[in-house]
Amino acid sequence: MSDLQDATAIAAAVRAGQLSAAALLEATLADISTRNPSLNCFTEVTAERARSQAQAIDRAIAAGQDPGPLAGVPFAVKNLFDIQGLTTVAGAKLNQTNPAAARDATVITRLEQAGAVLVGALNMDEYAYGFVTINAHYGTTPNPHDPTRMAGGSSGGSAAAIAAGFVPVTLGSDTNGSIRVPASLCGVYGLKPTYGRLSRGGTYLFSASLDHVGPLARSLADLATLYDVMQGPDPADPVCTQRFPEPVTPWLRRGIEGLRMARLGGHFERGMEPLVRDVLTDTAAALGIADTVEFPETPRARAAAYLITACEGSQLHLDRLRQSPMEFDPATRDRFLAGAMIPAAWYVQAQRLRRWYRDRVREVFQNYDVLIAPTTPCVAPPLDQTTLDIDGATYPLRPHLGFYTQPLSFIGLPVISVPVHRPGQLPVGIQLIAAPYQEAKLFRVAAWLGEKSG
Repeated sequence: MSDLQDATAIAAAVRAGQLSAAALLEATLADISTRNPSLNCFTEVTAERARSQAQAIDRAIAAGQDPGPLAGVPFAVKNLFDIQGLTTVAGAKLNQTNPAAARDATVITRLEQAGAVLVGALNMDEYAYGFVTINAHYGTTPNPHDPTRMAGGSSGGSAAAIAAGFVPVTLGSDTNGSIRVPASLCGVYGLKPTYGRLSRGGTYLFSASLDHVGPLARSLADLATLYDVMQGPDPADPVCTQRFPEPVTPWLRRGIEGLRMARLGGHFERGMEPLVRDVLTDTAAALGIADTVEFPETPRARAAAYLITACEGSQLHLDRLRQSPMEFDPATRDRFLAGAMIPAAWYVQAQRLRRWYRDRVREVFQNYDVLIAPTTPCVAPPLDQTTLDIDGATYPLRPHLGFYTQPLSFIGLPVISVPVHRPGQLPVGIQLIAAPYQEAKLFRVAAWLGEKSG
């Protein structure tokens, strides 16, 4: 991509006239052309559109204008975000014949208004229903740290594109952990903001009451910049209504003094590999955390999240399941079919538990500002691994990669997955969790951890 690896450094160099946005873009496109065939991060490359954007940025700078805080920064998006002129496939074969998008997704527009340059769309699990980015139609995206291992999903292309060095920042979506799981396995930062905080306008939904969109990035400063640029209400998304954005970038240097923190126990202490447990323990010690707290009935909450996901997802695709069942990825089809047969009374009961669980968790946040937990139970598993051992029991691997993420998506909490890199080891992700609309506290803790580890 460039000797400059972070978006903030790239933008500073472009704005100062030290780096041409067009030259950077050509280097990025050449890199994608050379290495993407083996890594399979991109399903579309928007070369001509990107060239037009980069040239416009260089002209603006030559004219003494400021293109914005992301000037010239190449970025890419999961292929469920609308890109004007392209068909939004959402990882599905059935969507290939749909009309091209008439306009860009809201968050793409906001990033481009800040000077970022869109270079393409990224691979994902079909309809975002998975944690592995092993796609029957568009192929597997492996982990750049070890191509024999999983990148995670469903935003696997988004995390792997950063880990591979194609782009410094990407966008993904998170229903039950689909930003945080690949961020953890690929060793990058991933933010699932508060439900409704960032607009989903122009995205292909999976489960409307659970879906979030958010950024992934190589550095925390980049993650904060993207988040700040994308904030704001949007009539295209009925749940994105917050009128007054709250920037988090100013909080990156505020430190952690005064923040009350604890480690999540119970469900969040079960089943992790020894390396994950060691990293979690060391993180807690670095932050001076002595307390452990527990969310009540978390296994039941996770089961309720499964029910809601399956019911809402299957209803969205019911006509397609009836008309073209063999055009689905078999793993996706079987889960949607199972969801279509769930009794309505179960869905209602799951929503009741959801409200109860949300209220109990909010009580915990009356005493604590930030909680920590693992992001995934393990480091990136081999591509052919199918099971995961948790406390002596064997479970299917794919759904249980979201063992620690799903109960937090369920009630819309903001979460950052922070990467921890140890020499000779695959990356480990640690979740930082706060009450709704308290993203700034997460960025304070993440920045402090970055300073200590850097």
